[in-house]
Amino acid sequence: MYLLERAFAKMGARIKFQEFQPTRWSQPALGDFSLDVRSDARGEFFLISQIPRSATEFVVLDVQPRDRHLLLLSRKGKEKHRFLLGHDERHWFVAGIPEATPVSRVLDAKQALKPPLVVDTERDTRLKQLHRRVNRARIRQGEWFFVPVPGFAPPAVLILRDEPLRRGWGKAHMCEELFRSGGQTVYTSSAHPNGVTEEEFRNLDECERKSPIWRVMRRNPTVHVRGRVRHPDHQTVELHGWHRVLSNTENLSYAMRNVAFLD
Repeated sequence: MYLLERAFAKMGARIKFQEFQPTRWSQPALGDFSLDVRSDARGEFFLISQIPRSATEFVVLDVQPRDRHLLLLSRKGKEKHRFLLGHDERHWFVAGIPEATPVSRVLDAKQALKPPLVVDTERDTRLKQLHRRVNRARIRQGEWFFVPVPGFAPPAVLILRDEPLRRGWGKAHMCEELFRSGGQTVYTSSAHPNGVTEEEFRNLDECERKSPIWRVMRRNPTVHVRGRVRHPDHQTVELHGWHRVLSNTENLSYAMRNVAFLD
């Protein structure tokens, strides 16, 4: 634990540990542990919760103090998971790295979180600009990337205003103008943040179906946005012209396997 605390302090963060007691309604996200960001009187800190007699070990693979980022490895036997931990604008964050990309450096972890289209559009981007929130190829706000699409012109009657953009249970990013196509219709609520299909909705108890808490959304649609995109934890971005919206690849990691892109 001392080595972990020392590594976290190197990037200017605190880490705490606690025992996780699973219940019928609460299970650790990764089998025998959970990794999260919490707050106390001193501010934000990282929390590792492990079930009693957990066999999972944690190793810091890379620390970048100036960048305030750290790459953490969890391992239990042959099972390994990697997490990029760091500070983005106003808060600390945890991002699961897809297991298909077993990186060992912070820079490689950042690259692994980019969707293929973003990687492709950045091929001619200078290395020092590659991981900035804004470069010539795209704009990033939290987990979302916005790639310009010159000449894109959706039908004016189908453009929505002040529409939310979110993934799973996260806070919504509010888009001034948005156009969506494709995707799957789902019904979302606080009990079903990733949504249920129309068939699943019809199979629910009648009392639950008639509750006013449901919202109809689209799962994994193709989305384009224009104008201001606002979020309480990030600086507002101004998109001049239409941009394709892409989420980072965290949903491909085991830790985030049940989180969907909803709009």
